[in-house]
Amino acid sequence: MRLYADSAKCCGCHACLVACSLNLFQVNNPKMAALRIIAKFPDPGTYDIKVCTQCGECAAVCPTGAIKKDAKGAYYVDFDECDLCEACVSVCPEEVMFVRAELAQTSWKCNLCGDCVQVCGTDALWIADEETVSAQ
Repeated sequence: MRLYADSAKCCGCHACLVACSLNLFQVNNPKMAALRIIAKFPDPGTYDIKVCTQCGECAAVCPTGAIKKDAKGAYYVDFDECDLCEACVSVCPEEVMFVRAELAQTSWKCNLCGDCVQVCGTDALWIADEETVSAQ
């Protein structure tokens, strides 16, 4: 399972970012979300959504083993084990692995909770098996 995005459907409302920050940190702070919405200027209304593909590259380089895989196959950060070394950030191919000490005293990434999918009013986000999506 992983999160998928169709950037052509994104309206740039940032509801997904708010839902994500609420899930991860119980705060309404889009800067603390585990996905990114990039405005494509000068084209108004055009956005690029960056999401975690659950590739596991972050877990492979984590020296403390703070990035683990859960039963549904999603990688997550064990906040108690993260030492803010930032090794995970540079290897993330989607640039959605975050370490910003001024915001949170841990690294963070998508844990595949699905909250962003539930609040997306344009159906730009969904969770599916890789086999299901590749067969379409």
